[in-house]
Amino acid sequence: MTAARTPAGAAPTRGRRPGRSTGDDRELAILGTAEQLLEQRAFGDISIDDLARGAGISRPTFYFYFPSKDAVLLTLLDRVIEEADAAAGDVLDRLAEDPRTRWREVISRFHATFGGHRAVVLACAQVRGTNAEVRRLWATVLERWVHAVETAVEGERRRGAAPDGLPARDLAIALNSMNERVWYATFAGDGPAVAERDVVDVLLDVWLTAIYRTTTPPPAQPV
Repeated sequence: MTAARTPAGAAPTRGRRPGRSTGDDRELAILGTAEQLLEQRAFGDISIDDLARGAGISRPTFYFYFPSKDAVLLTLLDRVIEEADAAAGDVLDRLAEDPRTRWREVISRFHATFGGHRAVVLACAQVRGTNAEVRRLWATVLERWVHAVETAVEGERRRGAAPDGLPARDLAIALNSMNERVWYATFAGDGPAVAERDVVDVLLDVWLTAIYRTTTPPPAQPV
């Protein structure tokens, strides 16, 4: 969970047939239908006929845009990841300005993005154990986020704001994994779960305590 970088303006293409514009109305209709249906039922209960019907196209036309319904889910996940990365921006590059505020910004922005697409997030979490493509994509993205947090922690240690301690990478893995589980439980109502209104505050204090041994880390001193 952090500001992993993606090329500006890059469009997710995983699973789509090459050469199609992401602005294509029919493709967007398929993706929109899929996300709406995921809010109502499990991914396994959604058929290609459901997706085609909701998008106002025929089943053969569906295959012109996506080779399978798994490809639709992967593209939805790609779009959520891209949105989260864009929302986080360069916040972690500015931690020294005000660590507590900046970490809150990152966690809040990821929470807002994932919460705004919770049906997609939950569907991907639920099929990850059996869907190798979803598992590979999520592992790749999580590795990027872990690396970004690891780099941020090391930077805070170098400037003396955070004490030495556990390896920064191990800490980054644990914190990202915690976020993943806490968000899943909250979004799914899979108790025990943190109330959604409290999630950002709870995660923030755990992150700050783990990294800084305090919930009020100091900003950089003016030169």
